[in-house]
Order: sequence, then structure tokens, then C-alpha cells
Amino acid sequence: MNLLSVLIPAHNEADEITACLASVFASRALPQGWQGEVLVIANGCTDQTASLARAAAVPPGWRLQVLDLPEGGKLAALNAGDRTAQGAVLAYLDADVRLEPGLLAQTVEALRGSAARYASGRPQLMPAVSGFSRAYGRVWMTLPFLTRGVPGFGYFAMNRAGRNRWQNWPDIIADDMFARLSFAPSERQLLPGAYFWPLAEGLSNLIRVRRRQDAGNRELARLFPALLQNEGTAFPAGPALRRAALCDPAGLAAYALVKLAIRLPARSSAPRWARGR
Repeated sequence: MNLLSVLIPAHNEADEITACLASVFASRALPQGWQGEVLVIANGCTDQTASLARAAAVPPGWRLQVLDLPEGGKLAALNAGDRTAQGAVLAYLDADVRLEPGLLAQTVEALRGSAARYASGRPQLMPAVSGFSRAYGRVWMTLPFLTRGVPGFGYFAMNRAGRNRWQNWPDIIADDMFARLSFAPSERQLLPGAYFWPLAEGLSNLIRVRRRQDAGNRELARLFPALLQNEGTAFPAGPALRRAALCDPAGLAAYALVKLAIRLPARSSAPRWARGR
């Protein structure tokens, strides 16, 4: 029997974990001969994340395990999850992300076999409460990084041959970018299924989270420069922004304001981790 492991690192995600698990367990049937396991790696939680995860209804063909780690930290949680996971395919899912029902089955189909492979779905934004975030998101979602690549933020997967390319996850900000760039463009596959990801709410949160993302990109380039050769073709953002200037001037203004703000000196250094909700 082949196994898909879904790893969900979760720090104080009591408001999210039940719905996240429901989206996993609502997935369409995995390919014949495959079963699924979910590992919720609760790390440093001071809320009911672990108990709510244990209470989830687990359908036939799946099993659920909750690892309750006393210390917080996403990278340590990923390492603990990898040591426990038994799957031939490993999928990494943020607790605030929701999956389209067919995505996990597509993931297994794409990653079965012995050649190292990486896959992710098509990111879609959850409806934002903030009008500013909705405007920003309309333009951000048209950028080539999202429309022509395999972004992988919030949900990505690889097979065992791919995961064996490194040992422990490094203690860095951009774990999703590290994973993606550990594979050449020809080894990465964009799946037709979607997943739904929450954009940071409001101007100040967008600036804070985007500063952290930029700091993570710089850190990765400094510590693992060889990975940058796997970035692939760089498509200019200019055409998308020119279209936005004609069709969505409010969205372009919101995008430009955040872009300008993250280039200005910050009052403090970018945090190692930042939640935008």
C-alpha cells in the first residue's frame, strides 16, 4: 500500500485547524492502492490546536496523528514531521490554507515514480475583509510569478527522491522557496487543482509580511546561492502592471504603495515569522 503524507505545521491555529483538516478529508479518492496520513505538528501552542485536531472526523482511507511539540518554530516542526511521516509522497500544507477536492489526488499522480519531482496547485486568494487588500490582491495575482510559474507558497509537495536532496530543513525564513528551488524548473509541475490562501489584511500587515518575504529571499540568496540557478525564466512584471494601470488603477495604486513602503527604512528588522491575520 502506497501512502501520501500531509504535514501541517500549526502554531496557535485553533481558529483554522478544523477547517483545514476538513478540506483535506473532503478530498476526492486517492489513486487506487494509495492511502493518506495527516500529521498535525502543533508547536509551542497555548490554545486548543492539538485537541481540536485530534477531534477531527477521519474518513476511511486516512489516518491522523497529532504531534504536540513544546517549543514553537516552523522549521523544527517540519523536521519532526518528516521524521515521523511514512509516505512515499510528502505534501506540506499551511493551517490557514484550504484545498480544492481534487488537488491531493492530482499530487499523487504527478509525484509517483522514482525520479525526483515537486508539485503544487494553482493559488487562489481567499476573500479579504480589507478593501485595500482586495485591491492589492487583484494586481498581485496577475504577476508572472503566479501566472507562469509554480509558486508553492502555502501548499507544495514532493516525492521521497526529492525530499532526500537535503537532510534537516535549514533554519531560514523562506522554507517554501528553499523547497521550490531545490528542484530544477523541469522537475516542477503546476497542477490544475487550486488551493485557497489568505492575503494579509490591511496596509500595515501587507508591508510587514512583504518585508519578511523580501528578507527571506535575501537570506536564501546569501546562504544557498547555488539554488538560484533553479529560479527559471524571469518574466517581467511590466506588462501586467501596465494592464492594471488601464483596467484597475485602484489596484495598481495599492500595489505600488506597498512596493514603495517596503523599500523605505523599517523601524525595526523584519521578524523571522509574521502572521498577516
